Amino acid sequence: MLHTTTRVILTRRPTDTATPDCFEVVTEPLAPLESGHVRVDVEFISVDAGTRTMLRGEGFHQQVGIGETIRASGVGRVIESAAEGWEVGQAVRGGLGAQTIATVDPSTLQHVDDTGGSLSRYLGALGGSTGVTAWVGVREIGTPQPGETFVVSAAAGAVGSIAGQIAKIDGARVIGIAGGPTKAAYLTDTLGFDAAIDYKSEDVSARLRELAPDGINVFFDNVGGDILDAVLDNLALRARVVICGAISQYDHMDAVRGPSLYLRLAERQSRMEGFAYFHFTDRIPAARADLSQWLDEGRLIMAEEILDGIERYPEALQFMYTGGNIGKLMVRATTD
Repeated sequence: MLHTTTRVILTRRPTDTATPDCFEVVTEPLAPLESGHVRVDVEFISVDAGTRTMLRGEGFHQQVGIGETIRASGVGRVIESAAEGWEVGQAVRGGLGAQTIATVDPSTLQHVDDTGGSLSRYLGALGGSTGVTAWVGVREIGTPQPGETFVVSAAAGAVGSIAGQIAKIDGARVIGIAGGPTKAAYLTDTLGFDAAIDYKSEDVSARLRELAPDGINVFFDNVGGDILDAVLDNLALRARVVICGAISQYDHMDAVRGPSLYLRLAERQSRMEGFAYFHFTDRIPAARADLSQWLDEGRLIMAEEILDGIERYPEALQFMYTGGNIGKLMVRATTD
């Protein structure tokens, strides 16, 4: 039986980007397991953009206090149980935090099937903040129709890449916006997007006019800022703008810059709607069923980038903030 846990705690609240010196990695003894709780050996930890607002003490995400373990979704296996219905060896997912061993109330956990490959898929394609979020944003908000033009920002990231693939499955023509030639090539060559725009080297608005001369029908936004304005300026009549995130704004939440071209919505009889997947709890089973089927059929691709070792969690956050990853970014909590 393991007797210690190693966890990542917040030691200084960031004023802009959360750099590694905002964290400390500590190893502590485990207390005796209380009745009604379980102990989970954490295998993979999700690295998500929303963590920025948790660390800064702003936004609708649950906040992380100084000295507290960084909140994060994870997957792992039960190694000790004092709760009825939870057996040693069961695979689970939930809010396990950035730590190697999590001691939790199992009401916050879900059982998962461990027979279909790596448990990491439950943080990526089948994860709430990733695959399910993409499904809800596309199917419930954007509703692209066959032949319509669908544009997605941060398109090589975890949510954006799945959103674009779902839109393709639904028959849309998909244009992805991402940073750098490697990501742009990944979108077209691997994911099968119809076109890609490298915002680092191309004029996004000009390229959108070229690629979508009749306008954009659906925009799935993960970035905000200048990218959102460029798309608003190129909307088709009765377009739908889906606000999933705004990663360009998370470092200055006290001075978020809204869209300057929002009047295009009125001019083109269009709408903009924000969401979070937990606003659609009744649709989560359908989302996971579709995503699982598409994975099994090979119709959905979810790239994974995994950093080994709990001590690399702060590094992983920094890697994500600078746009270094393609697909789903995770940390493998322990290495053998």
